[in-house]
Amino acid sequence: MQQHHDRTDRSHRWTPARVLRRALGVVLVTAATAGVVLTITSAPSSGRDFAAAGVPRPTATPSVDPGPDRNATFFEDFDTPAAAGGQFRSTYANAWQPYAEGTSGKYFSDELISAHDGVMDVAMDGEHGAAGVFGPPDSAWAHVGGTYSIRARVVGGVGNGAAIMLWPTSNVRSEGEINFPEGNFESHPVVYHHSMIPGHEGSAQGIDSEVTWRGWHTYTIDWKPGKSVSYFVDGRLLGTITTNVPTTAHRYTFQIGNTGAPGHVLIDWVSRND
Repeated sequence: MQQHHDRTDRSHRWTPARVLRRALGVVLVTAATAGVVLTITSAPSSGRDFAAAGVPRPTATPSVDPGPDRNATFFEDFDTPAAAGGQFRSTYANAWQPYAEGTSGKYFSDELISAHDGVMDVAMDGEHGAAGVFGPPDSAWAHVGGTYSIRARVVGGVGNGAAIMLWPTSNVRSEGEINFPEGNFESHPVVYHHSMIPGHEGSAQGIDSEVTWRGWHTYTIDWKPGKSVSYFVDGRLLGTITTNVPTTAHRYTFQIGNTGAPGHVLIDWVSRND
């Protein structure tokens, strides 16, 4: 059985980005200064509709700019409708490996996640979180290097947040933690590139994407083991970090917390190229 990493704090509330930066010793730079190499461093879920959740339903299928690489090693665009309550899990068994229901007393992905209108819809109800790993069951848990992209936006969910990350398969944090995008939904999505020095794993270099969670954006991590990690939003380079670069197997993980207002994380597509 796989062990799981919990990015929320001990009170099971999402930690706002400004607190993370202070508590984790994050070195945060803006995209304007990060364009150079950095060496310092259908029915929505659970039978609820968008109106019932207090947020508007999207009026159209999201745009695809930049376009996804449909020939990637792994690609999923969620075109097959699937209800919450377990149908999504079975329909997308080759693309999504959720944490066991009730993990950490708060992750209930089956209850929250559906697919409709060409998106993966992760509903937020203020009481339950969702978490899992992207990819097929035989390979989702162990990747060394590669390019990882997700196109997403958030509707509602004030007081909650998300972390999309590459987390060590071994669960040994000093093997490297690569988080992008991460943050609470009232702020910008941020890069958190963590230290690999034992005892200092909570420290991280940060890059502000200077976009909001509310619009459709494509977030990309390009990981070259032992050499560099580059971060992009909508194809635009935010920065390249050449320190604390992992060399061991990681998994591409998604988490949202179990707090805040109702809302939806809408995912247009996810891809990985080895």
